[in-house]
Amino acid sequence: MSATVAHADDEDPSSTTTATTTTQQQKEVLLPNGDFYTGQWLEGLPHGSGKYLWTDGCMYCGEWQKGKTTGKGRFTWPSGASYEGDFKVGYMDGIGTYTGSSGDTYKGCWVMNLKHGQGIQNYATGDCYDGEWKKGLQDGHGKYQWKSGTNYVGEWNGGIMNGNGVMNFEDGNRYDGNWEDGFPKGNGTYRWADGGYYVGVWSKGEAKERSGTYYTAGSQEAEEGSEWDQQELFLGESLSACKISVTEVASIYPSQKACYVPGSDAGSFKQMKAHSYDGNSSAADGRLSNYSMSSWEGSDSGVGGGFDGEDVNENLNKLRLQPAKKQGETISKGHKNYELMLNLQLGIRHSVGRPGPPLTSLDLKSSAFDPREKVWTKFPPEGSKYTVPHQSCEFRWKDYCPLVFRTLRKLFNVDPADYMISICGDDALRELSSPGKSGSFFYLTNDDRYMIKTMKKAEVKVLIRMLPAYYNHVRQFENTLVTKYFGLHCVKLTGPNQKKVRFIIMGNLFNTEYAIHRRFDLKGSSHGRITCKPESEIDASTTLKDLDLNYLFRLQRVWYQEFCRQVDRDCELLEQERVMDYSLLVGIHFRESFHRADIPTPPRTSGARTPTGGGAPRLSKAEIDKLVLDPSRWASIKLGMNMPARVEKTVRRDGETQLVGEPTGELYQVILTFGIIDILQDYDISKKLEHAYKSMQYDPTSISAVDPKQYSRRFRDFIFKVFVEES
Repeated sequence: MSATVAHADDEDPSSTTTATTTTQQQKEVLLPNGDFYTGQWLEGLPHGSGKYLWTDGCMYCGEWQKGKTTGKGRFTWPSGASYEGDFKVGYMDGIGTYTGSSGDTYKGCWVMNLKHGQGIQNYATGDCYDGEWKKGLQDGHGKYQWKSGTNYVGEWNGGIMNGNGVMNFEDGNRYDGNWEDGFPKGNGTYRWADGGYYVGVWSKGEAKERSGTYYTAGSQEAEEGSEWDQQELFLGESLSACKISVTEVASIYPSQKACYVPGSDAGSFKQMKAHSYDGNSSAADGRLSNYSMSSWEGSDSGVGGGFDGEDVNENLNKLRLQPAKKQGETISKGHKNYELMLNLQLGIRHSVGRPGPPLTSLDLKSSAFDPREKVWTKFPPEGSKYTVPHQSCEFRWKDYCPLVFRTLRKLFNVDPADYMISICGDDALRELSSPGKSGSFFYLTNDDRYMIKTMKKAEVKVLIRMLPAYYNHVRQFENTLVTKYFGLHCVKLTGPNQKKVRFIIMGNLFNTEYAIHRRFDLKGSSHGRITCKPESEIDASTTLKDLDLNYLFRLQRVWYQEFCRQVDRDCELLEQERVMDYSLLVGIHFRESFHRADIPTPPRTSGARTPTGGGAPRLSKAEIDKLVLDPSRWASIKLGMNMPARVEKTVRRDGETQLVGEPTGELYQVILTFGIIDILQDYDISKKLEHAYKSMQYDPTSISAVDPKQYSRRFRDFIFKVFVEES
């Protein structure tokens, strides 16, 4: 029970306790957990102007709206650090100034606790950065001034000098040109203080030998045979003194600090348990991921976190999740595809383990993408000069465009040894219970990292045709949602059968720490897009479709903007390559489901890593919060992967004629995983005939088989209706 202290000028000391909760009051409240609040109060919550002091020494003084820090305010930490400026539902959001305990200051734009937009950072070291920020890091155009007098003016990416820029050194020398990962790379000009300059090509801060031209001071013509010291053109030593200073990181964010709700019991008290970490962590040592903490600070249902905790708890009572089942049948000896699995594993081990020149660059020649670029290897049971003896039948193995896929694995940060262990280790693959609509079979590795899909010859041709565009796309856009491909192969059995099996190795979208409770395959069409199963048979492994979808996905602003941009980019690629029939596969993990007694705890599905020799562990609420708040896991949170969000339940009033339901106000805290899959269906003659035939029977706009341009437009229209920006 809260203790209320009346002001000295109150005529009736008891009036504060007897006043109606619908009238705004001025209160001083000592809360049962030791927190203290003084200020305006409405309906049992801080509302208006007030000061809140937490027991750990954190304090907020400013404007409140229904228990949430919203408006102008000042938040201080026990360390002496402070933030003064705009707040939005608990987050530092708007214009504000952060002053660190070590003397760091940042003044500028914020979005959900992160520096985002224009801002000036003054470091305790005496350095200063004035420019653009994105998701907590220098990104865009900006100027960094070192205390020594050296400065850099130019483009940044992810906290690193990247793009065109000028470095003015303290000794009067200057480099003007292209930068990559903090070093001069590509075309650039180095000017000495005396007026001489060098124009050439650079790599990692060093001028490439005999690749450029030197001009003496005042000369307009190149000096031939001049003896200038090439050592002067190694900038590594000068750049080593130009370190980007470390910014102080708050030990806890305001959005993680919830106010205690008087009259609630311990079970419904929503104060978030913060995970503290080293306040001096740098972006270089513990790099905030692409989105860092951009949308999940306080994403538990605390009042201070910007979510309506009571609504979420009430709605969880209505949600029932069936236990998930382990997907797939283990391919053991005696299985019809046992020998095929052995052949596949032998081939992968050979392809990945085969010695090759080191990959020094991601730039590939056009010849690497040539459809004729393939390598055949014969695997006799007794072994050969290049292959090991094995217990399977004799077969031939084909690698398509091996250099391209090897480079893709490097681009996707796949370690060759881990890749081989996942696919070719002692553990068998698992075959999914039934083939897909296309007739393809799917196999999962035991650690769930990779999925292997058998392919038709036509699909192989499509992938080879679009491989150059696909490679350039995934290289340019690291947050692309399209499927990640790691290898394209073929097994040809010898003997009278002469059977060919082509298959692709790709990333398993649902390889995540969070169990997937619901999964949806979304295309934006309506004909046939419903799962013909009674509700009692729908479980976590059931793939639901467009007309089964009964949620809106609510993303925080930063996530939503990037999501829309990336979906547009990916669809432009697929439209350009004349591909259609792709879909957005969405997996939902309901955060509260693990720690409510009335909801069964699902074992982990194929979307979760399974510890060797044991069943799936049950995660407590604290453990799930730790997964989300642990800075060491920030790198695993990016667009489409482990994204904290909310979903809102919807209902269809007009049955199947209504593709997107109407929101009901029922909200759930979730973790989302999603990506664009099935991107190898060409709009060929069979699809054109399907379109013509079905158009005579059904509404042409409702069928899946439509022209790639129309498909892309319809897909985006639908996706942007079911994914919305969090208000």
